Amino acid sequence: MLDSTPTRLLVVVAVLAVAVGGSAAVPAGQALVVEDAETGERLQTIPVEENTTVALEYTHSVEKTRVLDAYAVQGGELVMTRMEFKSYGAGLPARANVTTENGSFVFDPEGSYEDLYVKPGRIAGHKLHVGDQTYDLVALSDARSVRLYVTHRSVLDAALH
Repeated sequence: MLDSTPTRLLVVVAVLAVAVGGSAAVPAGQALVVEDAETGERLQTIPVEENTTVALEYTHSVEKTRVLDAYAVQGGELVMTRMEFKSYGAGLPARANVTTENGSFVFDPEGSYEDLYVKPGRIAGHKLHVGDQTYDLVALSDARSVRLYVTHRSVLDAALH
């Protein structure tokens, strides 16, 4: 019988525990995680969907021109889809099949990544673009190295982050 208050309370707690536990296992989608590369501390969790564009934009340290590396979220990975740069410099593709669009060199590289490590620089001014949102990666990380990766989120994760 459920006439006593302690028994009712126990039933309510049990039902809530099952609901919360179940929600932790139910997938709610994907998220791009930005975490401190050394400590693993999550700095930002951003909901993403398949084919969401994720891009890193910065100023090249030698050429002092804009560079944009674009990726698409596909199958839980970051697939590189495009690189744009204004002039050739150290670390930029010199022998690739490069075209010109609106005064920029454009390269469509191959490659997919489970994670990306980035060292945001104060002079380079690294920005992270996710869909229509832009994040100041230097301010977010205090110019410390970060790891970017896509993870699957549960309903509980989505509610907490």
